[in-house]
Amino acid sequence: MAEITAQLVKTLREKTNVGMMECKGALAEANGDLELAETILRKKGIAKAEKKADRQAKEGIISSYIHLGGRVGVLIEVNCETDFVAKNENFQAFVKDITLHIAAANPKYLSREDVPEALVAKEKDIAADQVKGKPANIVEKIVEGKIEKIFSDLCLLEQTFIKDDSKTINDVVKGKIAELGENIVIRRFVRYATGEEI
Repeated sequence: MAEITAQLVKTLREKTNVGMMECKGALAEANGDLELAETILRKKGIAKAEKKADRQAKEGIISSYIHLGGRVGVLIEVNCETDFVAKNENFQAFVKDITLHIAAANPKYLSREDVPEALVAKEKDIAADQVKGKPANIVEKIVEGKIEKIFSDLCLLEQTFIKDDSKTINDVVKGKIAELGENIVIRRFVRYATGEEI
């Protein structure tokens, strides 16, 4: 059994923002392996977040971000369960990160459920045309892959987070739910850019 030093616990805590005892427990479970302990905590955090996903989130904040000398602007509503969390600096910094991401990555929709079915059908047709002549099962896989790529390009929750390309925005939200102990929902957003058609 590897020795779980205070420094190791501190390092894991700084990387994950999880409490000392949970960090110590994860390191014990991982036999002192820092990377494995981080993975264990992420899995537990996602499980906790999924349990909280059904809880009502009616508090929260509306936040804005203006970029490039007033050329790009973002307005967003993010909800949580209590006013206490809505006023929390950690929550507000998270919302600011999401607005920065929207300004940079320009998502068109919040989630895949918001993408019009007509657009998905059109993209499926285009993708199928591009691989015409291949066996049906291969066509299906290629079309599916292209549609998944479209969702990850267009949908905020499925985009790769600009500050950490190992996570999607959905992963970041789940991590914040686990960290703050409340359900968090990105309700809606709008991004404006000068000269763009809406």
